[in-house]
This record gives sequence, C-alpha cells and structure tokens, in this order.
Amino acid sequence: MGIFVFLPLVLPLTAWPIARLAEQHLHPRTATRLLTGVAAVMALCSTVCLALVMVVGTAQLPGNPLPDGWSDPEVRAAVPYDEVVGKAAIPALCAVVAAAARALWRHGRVRRRAHRALAGLPGTGVAVLPDDVPYAYALPGGRRDRVVVSTALLDRLQSAERRALFAHERAHLAARHHRFLLAVRLAALANPFLRPLRTAVAYAAERWADEAAARVVGDRRAVATAIGKAALVSRGTPVATLAGFAAPGPVPRRVAAL
Repeated sequence: MGIFVFLPLVLPLTAWPIARLAEQHLHPRTATRLLTGVAAVMALCSTVCLALVMVVGTAQLPGNPLPDGWSDPEVRAAVPYDEVVGKAAIPALCAVVAAAARALWRHGRVRRRAHRALAGLPGTGVAVLPDDVPYAYALPGGRRDRVVVSTALLDRLQSAERRALFAHERAHLAARHHRFLLAVRLAALANPFLRPLRTAVAYAAERWADEAAARVVGDRRAVATAIGKAALVSRGTPVATLAGFAAPGPVPRRVAAL
C-alpha cells in the first residue's frame, strides 16, 4: 500500500482543474451543487484518513488510551513511518476540529446578532436600515428569512436595479446558498488544498442568483449594472458564509456573463 495510504490527503490538489472546468461548462446551479458535494466528500475522506493514520501510528505507544488491537502490525507495516505520521496527525486533526468549530460558532453568532439587531423592525421579508455604509445581504433564519439592505446602497441604484438587488438576495434565500458556502468553508478548513473549490462555489452561487434575478426582472443589463454599482461601493457581508449582492470575487466576470 505504501504512500497510497496518504492519497486522500493529496487528492484535493485536483480541486483547481475541477473548479475551472465546472465554472466554464456547467450551469451555475449545477456547478454549485456539484462542487460543494465534491468538496464535502474530499474533506471527509481527508479527515478520516488523518484519524486512521493517528490511530494506527499511536495506538501501541506507551500511555496511549486506545486499545492496542486497533493498531494491527500488518496495517502498521503498510504505513510508511507509522509512528512519525501518527504523532503528526494528532495536532493536525485537532487543528481541523478547532477551526471547524470556530467557523460554525462564528457563523451562528453573526446570524443571531443580526436577527437581534432587526428585532424592533416590522416582520417583513426586507429590512431597510438607515445607514451611510452601502451593503446588502441575505440573512437566513427559516421563517425569519430577511433581505437586509442599507439606504446608502438603495440611494445609488435606479428602480430596475433595486428590483434586481431584491430578486438576487431572495434567490440566495430560496436556494439556501448559505449552506453551500458554509459547507465548502468547512471543507477548506479540513484540507487547505480545497480552497479553490471554496472560491469556485462562492462565484457559482453568485452567478446562480444573478441568473435568477435576470429571469425575475427581465432585464439582464439592469442586473449587470446593479452588480457593478454595488461592487464599487459595497462593503460586503458580515461573514463569508452569508451571501451578498456584491460579494468579493470576479465581479467583471459576473457582469460579462450577464
């Protein structure tokens, strides 16, 4: 078996060409779902590989609480430098778990704080905040889904462009794009080689919402103009796992695609 034991750890190196091909040849909806699935599977395999290497390499070391039977001699013989990689896998696995827990905690904290900040406003699907800072984003919450937008951004858009903005954010909520963004973020934390897929999914999700907005508004130029204007002035979303109208990324490509 040899070095092929570590294949799940390096297989995510194929993420970049996969992402490029999906962006170029698939509909944004299909690309978002496919790339998120690929990232989740690769991240799971990578994490399981770390855990198994840790068990095999350290189960028979003095002081380890794991049963010795979990580290079969034949299996250890198939793992190169089993004790060394087993010990190295311990901090790596701890780092993965800690990073994932921190990302989940931050995502939940931002959502809770955002909903508390809107508690005194009417319970409509759109929350317009009087703010001099331009921004717009989709705030998921089940029955409390809200589109949050500042007056500063609305003042910079024409009527058709405002409709495009609201249609775009509602598309994010309807398709639950925050779940895709959170999944690929956790995958990239589990294995840094998956970062190209995180970037690709963020772009594909925005393109998915762009196309949905274009269908609703019936004017692709208005959607493209609104995206360009918002990108020039907007500060983005409160956290990377929430979807926004002017999310950071290749905005010229989104405009050109429309």
